[in-house]
Amino acid sequence: MMMLGQRHFAPYYLNKIRSRNMNDTILFSPIGGTDPISMNNCHDGAMLHICRVYKPTKIFLYMSQEMLKNQEADDRYRYALGKLFELQGRKDVKIIQIERPELQKVHEFDFFYQDFREIIEQIMAGMDETDRLLINISSGTPAMKSGLLVLQTLGEFPAVTVQVATPEEKMNEHTHIGYDIELLWELDEDNDPNFKNRCQEVHCPTLSKIKNEEIIKKHIAVYDYQAAAAVAETMKPEDTEKYLGLLKMAAARILLDFPAVDQWIRETGFDCLPVKAGNSRKYFEYALNLSIKLKRGEYTDFIRGITPIIVDLFEIALKKQCRIDVRDYTRKKDGISIWDRSKLNGTKVGQVLDGNYAEGLRSGPVYSDHIRLLIAEYSQDAQMKKLADELRDVEKAIRNRAAHEIVSITDEKIKELTGFTGKQIMDKLIRFFVYTGMGITADSWKSYDRLNQKILSAMM
Repeated sequence: MMMLGQRHFAPYYLNKIRSRNMNDTILFSPIGGTDPISMNNCHDGAMLHICRVYKPTKIFLYMSQEMLKNQEADDRYRYALGKLFELQGRKDVKIIQIERPELQKVHEFDFFYQDFREIIEQIMAGMDETDRLLINISSGTPAMKSGLLVLQTLGEFPAVTVQVATPEEKMNEHTHIGYDIELLWELDEDNDPNFKNRCQEVHCPTLSKIKNEEIIKKHIAVYDYQAAAAVAETMKPEDTEKYLGLLKMAAARILLDFPAVDQWIRETGFDCLPVKAGNSRKYFEYALNLSIKLKRGEYTDFIRGITPIIVDLFEIALKKQCRIDVRDYTRKKDGISIWDRSKLNGTKVGQVLDGNYAEGLRSGPVYSDHIRLLIAEYSQDAQMKKLADELRDVEKAIRNRAAHEIVSITDEKIKELTGFTGKQIMDKLIRFFVYTGMGITADSWKSYDRLNQKILSAMM
């Protein structure tokens, strides 16, 4: 058995202990009161048990003043490891003692955090991508364990933290008087080939992971899915595999990119769209998008966005409720619907529109005011006509200002100019959907919140 016996660990020792072998398993372990074998239960202490289970090829033992005195008295740590290696038939294990003979204040967290950080940096400098580092977080004082856990939480070192349960699954009792390492090795119940593996790998979320997930949650809360997805893509794939697809689906949805949404629905298995029919989906999602802008306080975009939906909703409702199809009186020019005088002449629709303008209806694009006049003429539903008038008045009062002027639009400004808050305007749009016959339920308008809950649940 070959074991290196460096006593005062320093950077220059790395050149001596660096192995050119591939796939090294390396253990860094503080030494605690039950190492290497407990006098109270005749089972491995944590350090020895990790070596039994993981069979490391290189072991760094960190010893305070008290533990170093134990080692110098009877060579107990190296003796137990030597016997274990003989039992396992291994001869190429390297042991490096990291001695702190001056260390008496073993309760000082700051010391261990700094000292462990420097030591592990040096250890990792001698590793390559095929090696694996194990860190024992069951041996040593509470300050030592905390220091190692904080290092792992900060995510500075790609190590596996290993915790070892006691045989009784309760706190260890420490007894040192009359310690006989040779006798304890003979009595060690873990030498049985059928010993119980008490090791557990502790997967500590890194501080950066915790911080990023909190940032993602904040973005989700304000429906900023593109920002949330951008943060998630900076993280490890295994940390985001359960929810990144959902974020990308939500980001595509907020952009009204339906082909991408459909693709993500297939990939994630979660259908976020309550309205499926082609045009109904388009109008519903656009209106829902406006409600998100309102929730995010993007009042200018909200106001700018109401004209297209008002025109389309008026047109659909006019056809559904009054049997008047605007397309019978228009033609397309560069993709825009414009009134066609040849189709309007001699019709009641043409008479209604011409009669409401001093010079008659000019040939041009179809505006919401034109359809509002037709709704007023043909509809028998007073509530529908009232909603149409109010929505048109809102558009007239503020839309042009938001679209053509550099002006600050706040909810207070909207109320001042229109008489309604942004939420009241959105509620009127939602109520007007009833007259389109799309069959959109009140619950459908909550679908973004359900999507958010789905993403948050996947993050847990």
